[in-house]
Amino acid sequence: MVTLSQQAETVASKRYYLKDESGEPEETVRGLFQRVAEAIALSEIQYGKSNADTDLTQKEFYDMLSNLDFVPNSPTLMNAGTEQGTLSACFVLPLEDSMEDIMKTAHDIAMVQKFGGGTGFALSKLRPRGDHIKTTHGIACGPIQVLQTLSRVSSMITQGGKRDGANMAVMSIDHPDILEFINCKKVEGDIHNFNISVGVSSNFMKAVESDSEYPLINPHTNKIVGYLNAREVFSKIIYGAWRNGEPGIIFLDNINKDNHVKSQYGEMIATNPCGEQPLLANESCNLGSINLANFVDVKQIKPYIKWEDLKTTIKLATRFLDNVIDANYYATSDIEKMTKSTRKIGLGVMGFADMLTQLRVPYDSKEGRIIGNDVMKFIRTHADETSKELAEERGVFPAWHESDYSEDAKYRNACRLTVAPTGTISMFADTSSGIEPLFSLAYRKMNILEGETLFYVNKYFEQDAKELNFYSEDLMEHLSNGGLLKDRGEIPEDIKELYKTSPEISPESHVGMQAAFQEYCDSGISKTINFANDATIEDVHTAYIDAWKSGCKGITVYRAGSRDKEVLVTAHKTENNEQLNFFDEIETPISDEYFFAECCDSPRIAMESGCRTCKSCGWSACYIA
Repeated sequence: MVTLSQQAETVASKRYYLKDESGEPEETVRGLFQRVAEAIALSEIQYGKSNADTDLTQKEFYDMLSNLDFVPNSPTLMNAGTEQGTLSACFVLPLEDSMEDIMKTAHDIAMVQKFGGGTGFALSKLRPRGDHIKTTHGIACGPIQVLQTLSRVSSMITQGGKRDGANMAVMSIDHPDILEFINCKKVEGDIHNFNISVGVSSNFMKAVESDSEYPLINPHTNKIVGYLNAREVFSKIIYGAWRNGEPGIIFLDNINKDNHVKSQYGEMIATNPCGEQPLLANESCNLGSINLANFVDVKQIKPYIKWEDLKTTIKLATRFLDNVIDANYYATSDIEKMTKSTRKIGLGVMGFADMLTQLRVPYDSKEGRIIGNDVMKFIRTHADETSKELAEERGVFPAWHESDYSEDAKYRNACRLTVAPTGTISMFADTSSGIEPLFSLAYRKMNILEGETLFYVNKYFEQDAKELNFYSEDLMEHLSNGGLLKDRGEIPEDIKELYKTSPEISPESHVGMQAAFQEYCDSGISKTINFANDATIEDVHTAYIDAWKSGCKGITVYRAGSRDKEVLVTAHKTENNEQLNFFDEIETPISDEYFFAECCDSPRIAMESGCRTCKSCGWSACYIA
């Protein structure tokens, strides 16, 4: 019997269950998993499997899903078996330097986001603002105005009718308009549906270290048009990240080390909205995450990881994701052609912090990073092995023949692994997000339908608190209002270490964990390096340098309280923030109709889903895909 927590059932009801004409759910969680398992298993038939074998695979998929051992990305849960909507979450679209190409990209944004996908673009090929245009004798508006136009297009779309469009814009560090790009989101709310990142090379980072100049290159003429001091530009990036988390950085050389089809398709210069999936133009990638919290045996004196069970799930999930490529609906023919040429999949993880908790290992310990590295190595080994087995059964990905893979690396999928943020699906699985530490041990959400505030407590912490006799309503109130365990004298020291939350983890430990997983991840990793409000610009600088030197493919930081409207918060006060009694995981509104907040005297009905604004006080919050 499949059972969900109250929070998970709410997520499923609002996001995943099919609805009748009145908008009421018309399927249960069992129906959801049956629908998805059947739709994805049907791909087996086109590879010569019998109906009996396909039925067996369907049952294996169903069992894996219903145990919440593995959960695919939200579009697959929403759309599989409905014959409408994409099953993929991640897309990168080309953006070339002509009016026709820009308008085609705007059209493709609409088509992708109409059915639930998020999009990424590189602005790097667009000629700089003020450049002469021969065909019209006009002057180029520049990449930032194009970005603003694409943002307005995205604002018209609600993804699959269920969430706002989400995007990533990347600009190369050597573009003449790079300084304007770095500052294009300095005013909160500008270009609100885009994340931005700067694409940097190792040569630029070495120029930062040596405090030297680097060239700016006009992408239209390919000529050097000026020079900037690398350290000064890097400082502007750091200041923006410290100011409000924008821009992030993508290390292009690190990304393209795992681009095995460069000779055929060129460099990867952009990523999906959350940055974990570098892709070529018109590629898409379907993601799914293994719930690591389910693979710890706590019945023994010393808890341990159930490696054999994990291996079984890795192999089955890899097959599942390869099947999704064939079961998918593609918004454009170009996306279908490119996706089926490389057949990229993104197998990742969630529940890592909960795994460590059960193993009694603090997140910010050396042992924690070793476990993370070992787990990802294990997943890489068996995902690669399964992809080779699928290649023998079904054939290598078509672009393999022009790739730089060796004869002993005949893969079905050009890349196999991606660690996504898992905002919604981790709530659905009742586990921690991605490889992030715990954000909060206790928080509260106002259930406007029932007229009461509900308290949510981390289930592992609650169990320890009750078994060790320090559970109290006063403690829960303290934690749900942004308080920390370290401030409470009744809490044992080992418990304080074990249950450190994200704001208490040092930037070095955040980056160290990202690097531990990145070593064996052939794509990218979504990981936010969280800082306390009093973090310095130098702290952010150190994190960015450490990320580059440790081999990460990108980095995003966020300093608590640096935005007036935060997506993921517990109640707190800073010099910059008034108290906000709101908590919502990234990408998940708890309801498509109501906004849960105590932003004023009483909660108000939201003006719209997605980007919510209180009609009384104007306080708003947006979530991303």
